[in-house]
Amino acid sequence: MNNYKGENMINLKKVGLTALAGSLAAVSAQAGEFAVSGGHVTTYTTGEGYDSAQGLGSKTNVNFSGSGELDNGWSVSTFVLVNDAQAGVSSAASTVTMGDMGTVGVSKGGGFNVNGAYDETYPRAYEENSDAGGQSSLNSVGNWADDNAIIYKAPAIDLMGATVSIGLEHSLQAGTATGADGVAPARDSTYGKGTGLGVTVAYEGLTFGAYGAERENKNPTAAAQVYDEFNGSWFVNYSFGPVSVGYQETYFDAGLAKNTNDLTTTSAKSVGLAGGIFTGEAMSIAFNVNDNLSISYSETEDTFDAQDDNKNGTATDDVVMKTESIQVAYTMGSMSINAYSTERSNNHYDSDADKINVNEIAVGLAF
Repeated sequence: MNNYKGENMINLKKVGLTALAGSLAAVSAQAGEFAVSGGHVTTYTTGEGYDSAQGLGSKTNVNFSGSGELDNGWSVSTFVLVNDAQAGVSSAASTVTMGDMGTVGVSKGGGFNVNGAYDETYPRAYEENSDAGGQSSLNSVGNWADDNAIIYKAPAIDLMGATVSIGLEHSLQAGTATGADGVAPARDSTYGKGTGLGVTVAYEGLTFGAYGAERENKNPTAAAQVYDEFNGSWFVNYSFGPVSVGYQETYFDAGLAKNTNDLTTTSAKSVGLAGGIFTGEAMSIAFNVNDNLSISYSETEDTFDAQDDNKNGTATDDVVMKTESIQVAYTMGSMSINAYSTERSNNHYDSDADKINVNEIAVGLAF
């Protein structure tokens, strides 16, 4: 997920840093840069149906970032994003860029990851369709790598005019939050190692990407797990002039044994917690009216398949959660005005759920 959510960041101040050298034993860092930026967003939301919020909302972000250059030509960077809505640090990352060898880093809260580039990638004016509430397989692939993982991104490769980007993320204990300084995270009896790989190819206005991640189910008998978790995503976007179109598919299988709730179409289900397969499909079109104004329409379909058809003499129907969203975004320098109207049926993969409609207007200020 993108923790910045459309908030523009403008540097206020730059000062010399020498403290970066203290964190690197083998090499020293030259004086670097430090920047403070942030923003405030006020939202007004109305809606009907389950999961629809009402009234005013507010969020303030403050971002502290620093960078420096090492004596060997490498560079280091770090940032901490403080979010009042989450009562503290919402994301953070530290990276080392090793010239032609790429960039390696660690993060908290998805501040530096690979999976985020394959999470609801379709063009849109404002927000992801899942912002209206409820869970989706389209924004769940590789989420375990947002914490407690080592990330590597290779340098961009020029291949016959196309730009190829490759990223790898690996965790020795996937699904566990990063521990405090000097303290290892608590041992997870559910999940073991996890690995995710993403590849993106861009050529002129065309972009294609694919991502796959596998997470080891460590104790099958204790957690009703029958095999390792696998999830993946692929997308294609194309921009021509002011118009952008996109298509995406996702696949999520948690490797869990099915229970009675999973075999009932009229009960709510959660991605990663239900036994069965979640698949997602998204398509969208966005239009830049001018440099300041853009509009979009996006449609997503999330399907839950219990994989139990005609077993035990019964057939379990698939449940399709459909979401449609119309969005508009307008910027005026450091101020932005965004809005969407989103409608969803079969929320939480429950065929008995009421149809929901969420309307949001957001005014953002950046500094």
